[in-house]
Amino acid sequence: MDIKEYFARISYRGSHNKPDLATMSDIFQHHIQAVPFENLSIHCGEGIELELEATYNKIVRKNRGGWCMENNYLLSWVLKTLGYNVTLLGAKVYVPELDAYPEEIDHLLLRVDLGGKSYIVDGGFGMAYQLWQPMELISGTDQPQTPGVFRFQEESGIWYLEKVKRKQWVLNQSTSTSQNVENEVCRRIYLFTLQPRDIEEFRGCNAHLQTAPDSLFVTKSICSLQTADGIRALVGWKLTEIKYNYKDNMDLVEIRMLADEEMEKTLKEKFNITLDKKFVPVNTSRLSLF
Repeated sequence: MDIKEYFARISYRGSHNKPDLATMSDIFQHHIQAVPFENLSIHCGEGIELELEATYNKIVRKNRGGWCMENNYLLSWVLKTLGYNVTLLGAKVYVPELDAYPEEIDHLLLRVDLGGKSYIVDGGFGMAYQLWQPMELISGTDQPQTPGVFRFQEESGIWYLEKVKRKQWVLNQSTSTSQNVENEVCRRIYLFTLQPRDIEEFRGCNAHLQTAPDSLFVTKSICSLQTADGIRALVGWKLTEIKYNYKDNMDLVEIRMLADEEMEKTLKEKFNITLDKKFVPVNTSRLSLF
């Protein structure tokens, strides 16, 4: 594993001699615009391994993406290699349709301690809830970013991440999301504690999420990538492209349904992904990702 090879993968050409906030933010921005959040392995007969070398080969050498345990595990290696103080944390992702959090952790994120402050670095959430910059770990303070306003709320040692959403201008309304999601102003994203975690604690979750019949990642094929001004996402056969803050605090949303024969070309052109095995799109879950 070579840090320069990783930098080439994310097209990062900046300095990396000083482990400061500006460098970390710049690397992070390059990562989320180069490495998709995706679970395509599940839908083309590949297992998702929780080994750093396997993740490095997949993302850096094979030009693939990954889900939280791949993206953030790789980012933890990158940041540690550059001299940052990194701790793995575990989160529980909010399910709005159930208005609940799962019993067990199902998301990996990073805490970086730097210059007397702590930051949450999460390059593995994807979709429209992906952070664009590291967030300072402080409670009750709005932290505006290009995708929207994020903030943490801390209650009795439990930290909640939420995002204030903009209105959406959907060009083709017929393929839009459900009304209750559209009317939502603030979305809870996940909760976490500051208990340090070891990668071994995510093995059960990594296996469960790619095999359980009711897992979101089994019932939906997902590939999303942050762009210079928004996000593009392929969920099942639905391609959604969003431009953030297009006008008047409103996001522009364009949705298109693809045919099977368009999939391979779309993955290559929109996400720079070429799969080794046959991909079978799936979208049988009603859970909303936007």
